[in-house]
Amino acid sequence: MQRVVSPQNPRLRAALALIASSRERRKTGRCVLEGVHLLQVYVQRVGAPDPLIVADEALANDEVRALLARVPPDNVLAVPARLLAEHTALPPHANVLGVVATPRGRASQQASFTLMLEDVQDPGNVGSILRTAAAAGVDQVLLSATCAFAWSPKVLRAAQGAHFLTGIAEDVDLVAWTAGLRARKGRAVATVARGGADVYTLPLTTPLAIAIGNEGAGLSAALVDACDLRATIPMAADNESLNAAAAAAAVLFEAVRQRRSVKHR
Repeated sequence: MQRVVSPQNPRLRAALALIASSRERRKTGRCVLEGVHLLQVYVQRVGAPDPLIVADEALANDEVRALLARVPPDNVLAVPARLLAEHTALPPHANVLGVVATPRGRASQQASFTLMLEDVQDPGNVGSILRTAAAAGVDQVLLSATCAFAWSPKVLRAAQGAHFLTGIAEDVDLVAWTAGLRARKGRAVATVARGGADVYTLPLTTPLAIAIGNEGAGLSAALVDACDLRATIPMAADNESLNAAAAAAAVLFEAVRQRRSVKHR
């Protein structure tokens, strides 16, 4: 373990730059994971971060000590907590950080359960949706080029480790991918605020892809036309629509319910 007290340390400085700049994250293909829970999932599923940055005050924490036991000592930097507070906009509880290579997933036509996100802009929504998708057993989440960056700190924070529990592919041409799904007899469902069939009456068995659109504008006409079904979530009178994350949860878990029903039959 290396003791670091200056922000000029090259490894610490590089990590701070990643935290501060989305451009740096995209250019280097690296991102920063915050907190013990997220890092535990990463170490279990992928491997050791390099570096792992731990505030001195966290070294006595049992969970942190268990994490350190699984990371090579040469990968670990111990720093004063004030150093992180002075040079980052991280939340106060983020006293353990890890720098990792940003995974680059590929869109698969073989997945049985896919979620498509088109132009979902809010990082908190993207993170919440990823967390729900992982919980629902989604094989992959495909993001259009205009979605929030899946590996930004806010998305990672909201997803709580879901990034490593489901496949993620960014910058996907969703219309073209949907055409490929339908060519192999899969079912693509466009969620729309109004005018679609009641989602609870639609067959949502696999192979299945569900499309969720932008928070304000919804799905593009091109992607709606590419799908073979349109689904609307029934709501009480005078309600226009649900938040994108809430809509995704409702539709995904209706699909889960149907799949469980078929399995138990």
